[in-house]
Amino acid sequence: MMMKKSITFLLAVVLLFAVYNPVKAQKAGNSRYKVMVQMAGYTGEAAYVVISLVDDKGTYQKTLYVMGPDNQWHNTLKEWHKFQSKKPVDITGVTGASVTAGDRGICVIEVETAKLNQGYKIRFETAVEDKEYYAKDAEVPLTTEGMTGKTDGKGYIRYVRISPN
Repeated sequence: MMMKKSITFLLAVVLLFAVYNPVKAQKAGNSRYKVMVQMAGYTGEAAYVVISLVDDKGTYQKTLYVMGPDNQWHNTLKEWHKFQSKKPVDITGVTGASVTAGDRGICVIEVETAKLNQGYKIRFETAVEDKEYYAKDAEVPLTTEGMTGKTDGKGYIRYVRISPN
């Protein structure tokens, strides 16, 4: 009986690591955050939102997520598009649906843990067809406090909430 329980336990452990590998789930040295973007009530088409990592001078470092799948409209996110055009990267893995007025978009971003509390920010840039463009609709300091709170937007974004994932 004891032998049967030991074999069952060993099989359970092997199966657990075969299905869930923490090394594959998250790249070493990176932290994952769940991001919820609550849109304001505005009139017009769905908003395209780009979430980027910027340094303390506001220089783009990395595209973290793009809410808006049609790359023909990515040029409406003017500042980010300039960065993306200079250093094109495949954003297929970090692209999702655009977000309509009053709705919310949820995604998961991954940021190098070493950049936390080092002056970086998470920038939310928004654009809506035939409407105003917001280069800095919301900016969240990449700090321990910033990555667990709520930040109000200035344009199409009502607020952003970020939490560890």
